[in-house]
Amino acid sequence: MKVIDTKIPDVKIIEPAVFGDERGFFMETWQQKKFEELVTGKPCHFVQDNHSKSKKGILRGLHYQTENTQGKLVRVISGEVYDVAVDVRKDSSTFGQWVGVYLSAENKLQLWVPEGFAHGFYVTSDEAEFVYKCTDYYNPSAEVTLSWNDETVNVAWPLSGKPILSQKDEGGLDFKELETFKL
Repeated sequence: MKVIDTKIPDVKIIEPAVFGDERGFFMETWQQKKFEELVTGKPCHFVQDNHSKSKKGILRGLHYQTENTQGKLVRVISGEVYDVAVDVRKDSSTFGQWVGVYLSAENKLQLWVPEGFAHGFYVTSDEAEFVYKCTDYYNPSAEVTLSWNDETVNVAWPLSGKPILSQKDEGGLDFKELETFKL
């Protein structure tokens, strides 16, 4: 596995070793010891796996939880998305900054989004299947949505028209209104 730094040091792109031939391919998508050694530098335990399927133009996010904060290891197994992490850790030197990366079934990249980040993605292919591991359980009563088009954060989404949003995501908060984390 190769770990690639982003402009936010705690957010990492993970490029797995892929072994392929005329029969197909094999890759290791998760290994506890390597992940802790190369990515987090500390113990990390996942408790929940999620899988979603979305059509082109759907934007999900930007979500985080104020309790049961979740680190997420995300990847795409079909199609392509533009994946975004926004630092909402108040005392962080990268507070309010964002990282975006294309994840696809073809490039097989994964993104580590640690606790304290709002997370979301936009589907750029006809459809996409998105899978991710979480370090804590989903807690809907503690979930917060940062507005996908907040002017302070100013994510440069690669939109091909008006994004399709859930009702929850339509009602996202401005960055200035967010409850943020202390490090």
